[in-house]
Parts: sequence; C-alpha cells; structure tokens
Amino acid sequence: MCGIAGIFDLNGERDIDRDALKRMTDALTHRGPDGEGCFVAPGAGFGHRRLAIIDREGGAQPFHAQTGGAVLTYNGEIYNYQALAKTLAGVSFKTRSDTELLAEGLALKGADFLHELHGMFAFGFYEPEKKRLTLARDRLGERPLYYAETRDGFLLFASEIGALLASGLVDAALDPRAVADYFYYGYVPDPKTIYRSIYKLAPAHKLIAERGQTPRIERYWRPVFADAAAAPFEEAADMLRAKIDDAVKLQMLSDAPLGAFLSGGVDSASIVSSMAETGARPVACTIGFDEAGHDEREAAREIAEKFGAVHYEELADCETAALIDKVAAAMGEPFADASALPSYLVAQAARRHVTVALTGDGGDEVFAGYRRYPFFLAEEKMRDLAPAPLRAGVFGPLGAAYPKLDWAPRYLRAKTTFQAMARSSAEGYAAAAAINLPSRIDVIFNPDFKRALAGYEPESVMSAAMADAGTEEPLARAQYADLMTWLPGRMLVKADRTSMAHGLETRPPLLDHRLVEWAGALPADYKLTGMDGKRILKAAFTPRLGPDYVARKKQGFAPPLKDWMRRKQGNPAMRLNASRAWRESGLFDEKAVEAMIASHKSGGADCAQEIWSIIMFDAFLRKAR
Repeated sequence: MCGIAGIFDLNGERDIDRDALKRMTDALTHRGPDGEGCFVAPGAGFGHRRLAIIDREGGAQPFHAQTGGAVLTYNGEIYNYQALAKTLAGVSFKTRSDTELLAEGLALKGADFLHELHGMFAFGFYEPEKKRLTLARDRLGERPLYYAETRDGFLLFASEIGALLASGLVDAALDPRAVADYFYYGYVPDPKTIYRSIYKLAPAHKLIAERGQTPRIERYWRPVFADAAAAPFEEAADMLRAKIDDAVKLQMLSDAPLGAFLSGGVDSASIVSSMAETGARPVACTIGFDEAGHDEREAAREIAEKFGAVHYEELADCETAALIDKVAAAMGEPFADASALPSYLVAQAARRHVTVALTGDGGDEVFAGYRRYPFFLAEEKMRDLAPAPLRAGVFGPLGAAYPKLDWAPRYLRAKTTFQAMARSSAEGYAAAAAINLPSRIDVIFNPDFKRALAGYEPESVMSAAMADAGTEEPLARAQYADLMTWLPGRMLVKADRTSMAHGLETRPPLLDHRLVEWAGALPADYKLTGMDGKRILKAAFTPRLGPDYVARKKQGFAPPLKDWMRRKQGNPAMRLNASRAWRESGLFDEKAVEAMIASHKSGGADCAQEIWSIIMFDAFLRKAR
C-alpha cells in the first residue's frame, strides 16, 4: 500500500509547483514509510510514498514504463499480475512487482487494461506523448482517490484529502450539502467530500484529462444483480466456499508479514479458516470491550484455537475516547461511525506483528447480512398493498405521533418504520441506512444553515443509487445501493484510514470482484430468508466453523456509546463544553445541542449517536483549523 499525489496542467506545460508537490507527498508519509519518489516534467508532476509489500527491493515509484515514456504513480495490489505479465508480448520485465506490470499494461493497452485487473488500486498514469493523464480507481472502491481543479487550470490528485489541502492550492470551504449528508449517514458519500472544491473519484471510474480539454469521467464496471440459472443451494454453498478459499489464497501473496483481523463474526472467521486451508498458520488480531454485550473476544479465541492461529488481543475501554483526535485526523473529513475507534486500535495492534491484514469487509453487503434488509423487504410488501397517498395519510401521522422508545424492546420501536412507510421505497431505505434520526438532527441546526441547503435532502443520494440498480427486485436494489454508497463511503474508508494511519495494508477477499459478480446472480432467498441474512455464506462455512458458532447472535464492532456518554468520568460529550470549534462554525443551535446532551445524560433519551456525530464533527473542525 502506498500514498500517491500529482499535479497536472490542463492548459499547457507550465512549471509544476515542486514545493506544493513535496508538501502533498509529505502529508502521505504514514501511508508509505518505506520510501519516497518524485517525478516532474513540463506540465506534470507525481509524488509517491511507498509501503513495500511485493518485490520490496524493486518496484520503486513513480515508475517509468519502457513503452512511450509513460509514468505511473500507484497505490494498491494487482493479485493476478504474474499471470497478466505472460500476456504482454515483447515486454522484458526488470522487476517482480505488480507496479511494473500495471505500467507496461497501461502503456500497451490503454485504459482497456483495467478490465483485466484483479485487485485493488488507485493510480495516476501520465503519457507525455499524448499529453494525457488517466486517473482510475478499483471496482469496489477499496483504494481511495481524491482530486480537485484549481482556478488557474491545474488538476491535483492524491490518496487523501489532507494531501490536497497541504498543497496550499485548493480552497477549503465546506459544502453545506456534504455537511447534511454527514449528519444523515455518518459519512460523506462519493463523489462529494466535505469540501466544495474536492471530489472523490467514484469506484469503478476513470478520469481522463487531456490538455486543452475538459476532463471527462467514465465508468468501466458495475455490479449486476440478475438471477441466473443457479446451482442447487447446497451445491452453490460448496462453490462459494471454494471461491472464497481461492480469493484468500490469491490475496495472501506478500513479501511482507501477513495476518488477519478476527472478530466474533462469520465473515472474519471464514477468512481465517480459508487462510488455514492454504497450510499457513494464520496470525489473527482482535479487539474487545470490557462491556459483555459488546465483547467478542471469547468467540474470536474459539476460532483462533480451532485453526491454530497465532492470536493477539487488545482491550478497548472508555479511555479509548482519548483517540478521538487521532481518528479524526486519520479520516480527513468528519466520520461518525464509532467503530472507527476500535478499528484504529486493532490496526495499531496488528502492525506490531504484520504489514498486511486480511479483513471480512464486504460480507454484509455482498451476502445481505444487514438487519435492515429483512425489514426493508417487509416494508416493500406493505407498499405493494397500499398506494402512496394512503400510506402517507396513515403512516405519516403515526410516525409523527409515535414516541421514540429508546428504552423499549426493539420490536416496540416502530417510529422509524412508520416514517419509512409514509415515504417512497428509496426514501424509506435511506432512512434505514441513516445513522441519526433526522428529526433530532434538524433541531440542532440553525436557520442560516438550513437556508443554505436550499431544500437539499440527503435521501436523494440513496434514491439515485437505487434508481441506477437496473432491477426492480427489492433486495437487489438495496444491496446495489449499499455497494455504491455505504461500502465505499463508510466501511472501506474506515478500513483504509485507520489501517494506513499505522502503515498497515488491509485486503478484503470477500470483495474480489469475480465473487461479487457471482453472488449478484444468486437468487435472493440464497442470501436472505426471513430474518436470516448471509444464509449461503453461513451454510458454506458451517462445516468448518460449526453450527453453534454460525448461529451466534451478531454483536457488531461498535463501542458502547450510550454508556460512555452517561459516565461522570471520561465522558466524550464533555469535550463539547470546552470546544469553540462547533459553536463558531455557524451551523448549530448551541442551546439545542446542550439540551440534547442533558437529555441523554439524564436517561430521558438515547441520543448517543447524534451526540457522537457532533463530537466527531467538532474534532474534524479543530483539526482542519
């Protein structure tokens, strides 16, 4: 894994600001502690920070291709690079690195070479003869890539927002719509960032910039959800296990020490079992909590023992709140998923033992593991029975009147369900994916900020994704939307930033794009039956993990925010009392925020997630100053 940066003149061949490029590259040192490289030519400049994984002696970057004088700066891993090298006739390779393979393949075949790649990547590729820069990002968004265009016609790109800001060439004004997205979803969905002038290149997209022309962005791949002639369920489960074994074996390719993150869930346990199938002794790293309802260390120990793993554990407790500023700095923009804290800690622990860690990321999105999926399907059946005007007239008032019973059993918390039923399918699913209750967030914003939104609604992000799914099957639409929004914007950002803050590379075998394509063609009931999500994944690994383990109730990876923010000592909410950043941002109604904190502390309501969202936004603001 690496950090990449670059500057490209869209209008001519003006001198590149070397100092700005150096600042950009230096801002990525944590992503690549093993080396630094720079390339500057008229109208183009690349910077690179390297974390050496494959061919640790070769593969230094920026890399100069033999063909056409092209130059590559690249972040990622191409797992099938050895097989692809045999297809490039006439190329005499000088290294064993996937970097050289990618540079020569792009030089010979152009952007069409993207379709042949199996792996995760983000890169900048400059062809001086054609005066062309190509940026590209992998299919599922495992590797990040940000870009911005300056007022005087330079295109900047980098692995992280902080590198673009470090250039001193990019405007840092906040985007009100992105702020609204953040407080709705807990992250800023692609292609927006929290800044008006900075964008994310969306997964499976390429940006082509040629001098004298407006840069164009094109999509080169999309997941397809369409039932095919599927094998019988048991046979398909066996096929899935073999496919995951193959993906894990391929992604274990490394010249650096390699291990895995291990929680108490089926996803990471499956990965560890597949690692053991290769004959290797897995190295596994686990984080736990001192609150029993959030602690999965015992289950992780069971799997580690079963597969003979070298197992390392670490405890996260309320003092972990001291990590807030470090995590906020690593994310680069506001991020309200509290599991980023234990993710940061498990990456820190893992880096003491390995340089590469396999993860179970993607299992919930690919195999329908989220709890919201069965509820969404039930709502869809009700929508089919009642026209929209009737639903709005009946469920709208019910949703407004029904109390939010934070203290009650889950089956009695019907407020959000009633609200979702009053809205369209896509709007209802957006509400299910929301991290905060919109009515609570609306109260804490001041009128000036609301006016700046000009009627913008964050639900439109999910609506657009579901409309693009190319299918009317409800589960497929929801999964597609999550693969386009939730996965790259939240889950993979969390994995990348928290691991790369420690110079650790993470790889998610369950997001092998061939596996995603295969799973997309499975019948919906292979993935979800009743309330049983990830049905086929569980069936595939029951022979290895055991039926009792597979049947365990999922606990998740989030810290106990509700309890943390009711404690007298070490309460993260108290940070807001001493901070001026959120108060001076011009976004909030201070009294409403203070009232929310008081209500939570008294036990009157569970506002932990909303308060946490403000805490992390405040931490971002203070870091950004």
